[in-house]
Amino acid sequence: MFAKTLTAATLALSTLAASAAVAGGSVSFEVNPSNADEANAIRLGLALYSIAQAIEGDAHVHQAGHGNGAGIAQSGGGNFGVVHQEGNGHTGTLAQNGCDSYGIFQFGEGTNANVAQGNGCQTGLLFQFGW
Repeated sequence: MFAKTLTAATLALSTLAASAAVAGGSVSFEVNPSNADEANAIRLGLALYSIAQAIEGDAHVHQAGHGNGAGIAQSGGGNFGVVHQEGNGHTGTLAQNGCDSYGIFQFGEGTNANVAQGNGCQTGLLFQFGW
């Protein structure tokens, strides 16, 4: 039983490593809610992040490192967007079109994210790690 579990874990890790190598030295995890409770939990998490970072307003870019680029474009009301970059050479853009909440969190080196939200009240998170 243990050998089967170990084999399954090894195969899963090998698949993840192969996917990361194909992605050009980065791995991304996106969280999209499947129901209203999950969407509210993401919004709560972003609200707690904004309190911890003492954010005033509906858009926030945090950059720690060199050669990073970020932009947030918002139209309509009720949007909240975050692009948080730690490390070097990241690019992150976020476009929101009313009642949207999203956070892009990039760490390490050279990740790239372009997220567009529209059609009302979408929410999500994207975590990227590059090397």
